[in-house]
Amino acid sequence: MKTSDFDFNLPLELIAQTPLKDRSSSRLLVLNKKTGQIKHEQFHDITKYLKTGDVLVLNDTKVIPARLYGVKEDTKAHMEILLLHQEGDFWEALVKPQRRCKVGTVISFGDGLLKAKCIKVLEEGICHFNLIYDGILYEILDQLGEMPIPPYIHEKLTDKDRYQTVYAKNPGSAAAPTAGLHFTKELLEEIKQMGVNVCYVTLHVGLGTFRPVNVDDVTNHKMHEEYYEITSETADILNQALKEKRRIIAVGTTSTRTLESAYHNGYQACKNKTDIFIYPGYQFKAVSCQITNFHLPKSTLVMLVSSFCNKEMILNAYQEAIKEKYRFFSFGDAMLIYEE
Repeated sequence: MKTSDFDFNLPLELIAQTPLKDRSSSRLLVLNKKTGQIKHEQFHDITKYLKTGDVLVLNDTKVIPARLYGVKEDTKAHMEILLLHQEGDFWEALVKPQRRCKVGTVISFGDGLLKAKCIKVLEEGICHFNLIYDGILYEILDQLGEMPIPPYIHEKLTDKDRYQTVYAKNPGSAAAPTAGLHFTKELLEEIKQMGVNVCYVTLHVGLGTFRPVNVDDVTNHKMHEEYYEITSETADILNQALKEKRRIIAVGTTSTRTLESAYHNGYQACKNKTDIFIYPGYQFKAVSCQITNFHLPKSTLVMLVSSFCNKEMILNAYQEAIKEKYRFFSFGDAMLIYEE
C-alpha cells in the first residue's frame, strides 16, 4: 500500500483560512458507507442522521497556546518552539531551527518570564526541555504563547477560542480536534434532547496526529504516542451501547483512535498512550459512524477515514467535495460517514 494511493489534487483556494462566524453553519457531506450515496447538508442538519440511543463521543481536550517565540540566552538568536506534551519533569517540543539547539541551550521567553533548558536532542526537530518559571504554567502560556494554528492557515486568528471546541476542558493539546469545532452548545443540547447519549474522551493531540507521512510504503510509517483518557462514566455508557448494539458515533479521528485503542472486549476507565495507526485493512471494533473534517492528501487522517469504508469511496467523496467547493482542513467543512 503506497502513500501516493492517498493523494489528490486540492485547489489552494479551498483551504479554509478563517472559521465561519456560526460554527454549525458549515457544510456537511453525508456519505453512506454501505452504498456510497452522497448527500449535501448543513452541519446543523446532523440531527437528521442521529437517533435515540446513539452514543456521540467527543474529545474534550483543550488546546494550549503552545507556540512560543524566544531567544537563546547566550547568542540572542531567535528561536521558536512548539510544546507537544509533558512527560514527567520535561516537555517534548518541536524546535526551529533545531541546529541551534544543543543540550544545555537555554531559550528565554518574555524577558525571562519563562525559560526552556534543553536536556535532550532527538530527530525530526524534537527536543526535550525543562521549563523554568514562577507561578502557574498555563497562565504564563496564556500570556506568552500563541495558538498553534496549522501552517497552511495564513490569516491571523482574531479570536483564539475559535480554535477551541465549545466543550474543551482538559488542557494539553498542540492542535484542535477539528471535527468538534462545528458543534455549538445549542446544537449539543438539541442532540441530547433527542435521546442521544453525549459522552467524552480525552486525547491530547500531538505529533502523532499531524506529522506527515514521509515513507513510500504506508506500513512503514511510525506514529508518535499521544496520551488519552477514558472515565468510568464514559466506559459504562459505551459498554451498555455495545451490549445493546446501539451506534457509537466518533467525532473526529482523535475520538476514533481513542475508542479503538482502548477497546479490549469492552471498555474500562483508563489513562494510557496510543500510537495506533489505522489504515485500510483495519477492522473496527467499536465505532459505527464518524464525523470528520476533510483532511490533507497523503495524511494518516485520510488513511484512517479510508479504512472506515474503502479508499475509492472516500476519494470519490473528496472529489465531489472539491467539485462542490467545500472548504478543507481545520476551519473547513465536515463529513458524516454513517450506516443506518
